[in-house]
Amino acid sequence: MIKKWVFILGSIVLGVTSIYANPVVDGITKPVIPSEGIGIELPELPKRDTEDELETGWRLEKNYTAFLESKLNVFVPLEILSDIDINAVVIDDEELNVPFELEMNKEPERKDYYKLKYSETEIDIDNDGQIDTFIYSPKYINQRVIKDNYVLIKGKNISKDGDYYKKIYITIEVDE
Repeated sequence: MIKKWVFILGSIVLGVTSIYANPVVDGITKPVIPSEGIGIELPELPKRDTEDELETGWRLEKNYTAFLESKLNVFVPLEILSDIDINAVVIDDEELNVPFELEMNKEPERKDYYKLKYSETEIDIDNDGQIDTFIYSPKYINQRVIKDNYVLIKGKNISKDGDYYKKIYITIEVDE
């Protein structure tokens, strides 16, 4: 019972405040727009005397055309696009030199500024304690496709036969 009375009183309060917030002119609720400091004069609502006046609606007093121009400064970071899979078969004490290429999404805008950073460059592929695989790349990224990269595998340091897999992550860092 109390909830019902609270609901009724709340509805009455909301109804009264909405009536006084937006005054009614000629049966039409006219929104209150502050015109101080804006310099906009709002025209009166059309009169509802005759059917012809009702169809004409508001009369356009001024017409403005505004052209806006927007400029965006979009920065696309330098990214590595290519994934590299190196498959090699090493026999005995053989040394393999396996070249590979890296492709970037764009050519760097600054020369001698961006570097490649590998998660590891000296790798013990068979986990016997001797480093047997080395990754070499140029110091800086100055072109879109980097061709002077290679992996050097020294077979004399690999003591265990088998198939070995290693995942190396490459990131780009800034030389500062």
